[in-house]
Order: sequence, then C-alpha cells, then structure tokens
Amino acid sequence: QVQLVESGGGLVQPGGSLRLSCALSGVTLDYYAIGWFRQAPGREREGVSCITLSGRIRTYTDSVKGRFTISRDNAKNTVYLQMNSLKPEDTGVYYCAVPPYNIEYCPSRELYTNWGQGTQVTVSS
Repeated sequence: QVQLVESGGGLVQPGGSLRLSCALSGVTLDYYAIGWFRQAPGREREGVSCITLSGRIRTYTDSVKGRFTISRDNAKNTVYLQMNSLKPEDTGVYYCAVPPYNIEYCPSRELYTNWGQGTQVTVSS
C-alpha cells in the first residue's frame, strides 16, 4: 500500500525559504514519478512541480520557476521541494502525490492515484 507523508511546512516571512519533504512508504520510489501540488483557501488544487520516474525531467508551474527546485533521493525514498524567495501567494496546503506504478512521465492531476495528507505553508510578515 502506497503511503506518502509530507513535512517541512510552517510560517515564514516573505523572501524566506522552506524545504518540504515527501516520504514514500510501502513501495519503492524508483518506480514512480512524483508531483507536488498546493491548495490555497477558496481555490482549486494546482500542480506546482513534478519530477519524472527517471529524474531526467522536472517541471514547474510558471509562478514558481526560478524559485522552487524539486529533487528526489531514491535511496531515502524521499522527494524534496526546496522553496526560496517565498511570496504570500505561495501560501497553501502542499501535497505530494504519485501516479500509477512505473509511469515515466508526469501526468495531469486527475491521474494521480495516491496523495499525502498535506503540510501547511504560510508566507506572511
């Protein structure tokens, strides 16, 4: 059974940094692409970043390009999202999710099958 647990969220001032972690259990990360999503109050959940199964391709939504970096450590079964130069509009609950087993690419949101419980990120002075 796939389980994902996010951590690393918190309250940070504008311009600050946070590193989110997503620990995968029950399966081996080697066989999964993995994505980060966020949901702000009153808004739909949106894709933030994704890294393919091989790690060769990393994608970012336009609003975080140049500020966020996704990485994966298969030995630790963990994916990270380094978030720098944070802005108030980055506030939300951040989730990690995986699509079905052994899919190389990052699919659209509706195809992700397993989700974590989320971690709150608040950017405010």
